[in-house]
Amino acid sequence: MLHSDEASPTDTAQQQTAASDNSTNHSVLIVIDSYEQWAPYFTSESVITADAYLQNHSLSKYTPLIINLCSSMSYQSEGYYCSLLAHARKHRALPSIETLNQLDNEMVFTANHPTLRHCGCQSTMIAGLENDGYFLDLFFGKTEDPKMEKFGRAIFEQYPAPLLRVTLSNSQPSQVINIRNLSLDELNDSQQDLFADALDNFSKKVWRRPRSRKSSRYDLAIFHNPEENMPPSDKQALNLFLREAKKMDLNAELITEKDSSRILEFDALFIRQTTSVDNITYRLAQTAEQADMVVIDDPSSIILCTNKVYLKEILDSKSIASPHSKLIFRKNPLSFNELAKELGNTMVLKVPDGSFSVGIDKVGNETVYMEKLETLFKQSSILLAQEFVPTEYDWRIGVLNGEAIFACKYYMAHGHWQIYRHTASGHTRSGKFETMPVHHVPRRITKLAEKVAGSIGKGLYGVDLKESDKGLMVIEINDNPSIDHGVEDKILGSELYRIILREFIKRLDTKRNK
Repeated sequence: MLHSDEASPTDTAQQQTAASDNSTNHSVLIVIDSYEQWAPYFTSESVITADAYLQNHSLSKYTPLIINLCSSMSYQSEGYYCSLLAHARKHRALPSIETLNQLDNEMVFTANHPTLRHCGCQSTMIAGLENDGYFLDLFFGKTEDPKMEKFGRAIFEQYPAPLLRVTLSNSQPSQVINIRNLSLDELNDSQQDLFADALDNFSKKVWRRPRSRKSSRYDLAIFHNPEENMPPSDKQALNLFLREAKKMDLNAELITEKDSSRILEFDALFIRQTTSVDNITYRLAQTAEQADMVVIDDPSSIILCTNKVYLKEILDSKSIASPHSKLIFRKNPLSFNELAKELGNTMVLKVPDGSFSVGIDKVGNETVYMEKLETLFKQSSILLAQEFVPTEYDWRIGVLNGEAIFACKYYMAHGHWQIYRHTASGHTRSGKFETMPVHHVPRRITKLAEKVAGSIGKGLYGVDLKESDKGLMVIEINDNPSIDHGVEDKILGSELYRIILREFIKRLDTKRNK
């Protein structure tokens, strides 16, 4: 589809001169052995030879993404040195030097390996035979067989490289016996088309002219799920992030799971999908962090905040006031009466990774307790029982890099004990809210929120607190707090979005200056 006529020697010479002169103007560079190797594809000023890249020291002034397509990536080869110098020049390389070193090591992983277990691959859908095994070729994680898409994406997230050949055992099809870089020279005609399409989807900048001569300082990926019922940011808020980013010379783009293979094209990642350790948000945050991108939410914050059992340990270890809690284990659960002695006759049962009031139930007697245990233990082997602390509202303090930036009172849903009330018909109702200027909130509340958030990290957090006759206590810390138009931004308006975006720019500037 993107095949071109064969390049003439004159074309090749002109191409080499253009790449040498203009490559520094591109945020994406494609490094190849020679221009003849690129003959099947459209000419692009983003294409540069390995020799030109290695010898062009002025490239160190810029921070592009390097797509390394050299035929040999073995130790001390030109391809190896391209990724090595990219690291030294603070360029992001695909594959990175770390990925090359990983691929150099002999590896064997079974279906119990997290990568394969998560993708649930079916080993029957493989392209060909190699070294007594089946192989599957990946183009930026894309496969020739759509049924292997999850498998390809999982491998690409683990080993980000443009072209990979994955070999699975003939005798044990669920076992990967080898992963290696694939060269352009090994592609047949149909695979050349697949590669060109995958490259086009991975990095639109390679094929499209900039809209203006002025380029943005940085590229920010805002990851969201348009199908999510209760997303952290509504559509209007997402559009405000995009609008304010443009004013701040920041190129922000909304991406979804289908765009995840493009993540290394960006300088920073802002996750606006409900996070979980066992979904794509955590894996994407890991990939971005390993590529030295600025990431909010970072993987550590996702781990610490999304699991209430883990969070309980953190709060207890730092002597931070929170509702009295007990862990309940599926193998040997405590009785209702045992818990009632410590927590009171009315208590709350929580699934560790529940959010938006899902997986949380109030119980007040033995019968209901046993019914809820049976249901909730299907979701988790450990539950959290917590004393019931009724209040009219919960405080939500938004904290960014240790400083409170917004404050809300979230009132309980009408006739309900939680902020969100999920009905049997599938509808969700929420209570009213009151957004307040941070400086109007009692300092003891914002101070505690900042302290608690600081114990997790320097990201963006939503700290939930209750104030009752038992005092001020922390309910939970959200690594992905809601920022909806007309709610959290009611006081600051567009400035709230600028505050968050300025933090990205500040961190990116710090990285660049280093």
